[in-house]
Amino acid sequence: MKLKQLEGLLGGLDQFPNPKVELEQYPTGPHIASRMIFTAENSFEDISNKVVADFGCGCGTLGVAAALLSAEHVLSIDIDAESLEIASLNAEELEVDMDFIQSNVMDLRWRGQIVDTVIMNPPFGTRKKGADLDFLNVALKVASQAVYSLHKTSTRDHVKRTALRDFNASNAEVLCELRYDLPKLYKFHKKKEVDIAVDLWRFVPAKHQS
Repeated sequence: MKLKQLEGLLGGLDQFPNPKVELEQYPTGPHIASRMIFTAENSFEDISNKVVADFGCGCGTLGVAAALLSAEHVLSIDIDAESLEIASLNAEELEVDMDFIQSNVMDLRWRGQIVDTVIMNPPFGTRKKGADLDFLNVALKVASQAVYSLHKTSTRDHVKRTALRDFNASNAEVLCELRYDLPKLYKFHKKKEVDIAVDLWRFVPAKHQS
């Protein structure tokens, strides 16, 4: 599947009707989501025929993209039942098979590296400091092959240092810098749209450097 085709399919997905500020629910737009998953597959072969987990899946955009690019199995995890319902409808709409788990990512009792690849657009940590790194810590424990994640560009040095020193990643690489268009979703947003620089990272867990 070509990148433009993937982006087009993701552009038709439903997103949060009532985003919850405490969960930092921001939609992962089709532009970023398509590039993230397309790169994971076409540059590193981390999606096709792999078991993929989408942490904090929201409305399922990243997981759906992975399923469209022939992931063997997609597990989409979110704490919010309403989001999972939308994600399930989105999967149905595009006729892809995915499993949905309602759980806080921190409460997953997975033992060892039970998935190949984790994909995620974690909370940026504006409401709960360090939330994105909490997600990354769990992801690097359960993925055997790679973790793809979005983090604010302004935190680049801190993210790299923490992943390598504290989370035992064997490699941490920024694949590209993207512009995250944040629509005005909440009352406290002053501007109609905010443009945030975010990094697309690929982390390799210990034991599987490639």
